[in-house]
Amino acid sequence: MAKLYLVPTPVGNMGDMSPRAIATLREADLVLAEDTRTSGKLMHHFGIDTPMQSHHMFNEHRTAEAFVERIQAGQNIALITDAGTPGISDPGFLIARQAIRQGVEVECLPGPTAFVPALVASGLPCERFVFEGFLPVKKGRATRLEELKDEVRTMVFYEAPHKLLRTLEDLAGAFGPQREVCVSREISKLYEEHFRGTLEQALAHFSQRGPKGEFVLVVRGADLSKEEKRKKINKKNGQKVASETSTIGRTNGSPGCESEGGEGFGEAAGAKRNRDL
Repeated sequence: MAKLYLVPTPVGNMGDMSPRAIATLREADLVLAEDTRTSGKLMHHFGIDTPMQSHHMFNEHRTAEAFVERIQAGQNIALITDAGTPGISDPGFLIARQAIRQGVEVECLPGPTAFVPALVASGLPCERFVFEGFLPVKKGRATRLEELKDEVRTMVFYEAPHKLLRTLEDLAGAFGPQREVCVSREISKLYEEHFRGTLEQALAHFSQRGPKGEFVLVVRGADLSKEEKRKKINKKNGQKVASETSTIGRTNGSPGCESEGGEGFGEAAGAKRNRDL
C-alpha cells in the first residue's frame, strides 16, 4: 500500500543526509518540495532524479487533498522541506493530517532538525522543554510572551537574522534581562556558533556583530519560588473548579443559569462536558 513519507534533510551539513532518506527519495514516485530550486541542488548532489512538485505554505491548503488522492491511487509520495524535518516550522502538518483522515499511512523518517542540537548544546536543562518555533510577528506576540513569562520549562524559539535583535529585546522585556539564553546559529555548518549568557549580554553581542544565518534561541525557564509555584497551582485549580461548577450548574438547571432545567438541555450539556473532557 502506498504511503506518505516525511523525509528530513540536512540543516547545513550534507553529511547528515541518511542512506535511508536517500533511498526513500529515489524510490518514491513523486517528491514534494518546499522550493524545487533549493531541493533540486540536494537531489542533484545525491544523484536522485525522482520528479518534483512544489508544496509550500502558500499552496498547501489547496494541494494537500489532491496529493493524498494520488497516494490512494497507488503513488508513494515523499515530502521534503528546504532544511530539517517537515512539519517543524515548515510545511508538513496539513498533508499529514489529510492523509491520516483518509486512512493513508504516514511514515516520518528520523533525521536532522535544528532545535535538537541547539537545545542539547545549550547547557540549559533539556529533560523538559517547550518548542515555540517562531513568535507571532505582530498580532498575539505580546500576549504569547506574557503567557510564557512563568513557563518553568526550557523554551526554544526560531528566528531569522533580520528579526533577532527585536526578539532578544522582547524576550528581555518579558522575562527580564538576566534570564539565561543560548543563541545558536549555523547549526552543523562550518561557522556554527553558540553564544551563552544572559538576554542582555546576547543583545549587546549581536548588536555589535550583525546577525547572520538562521538562529535558534534556547531560553531558561522561569525560576519560580515555592510560594509563586503554589499560587500558580492554586490559580489553575481554582479556574478548573470554577469551570466544573459552572458546567454542573448548567447540566442540573441550577437557578441563575441560562438553562430552564429542561431534561433535553441537561443531556446536551452533559454531552458537551464529555466532549470537553
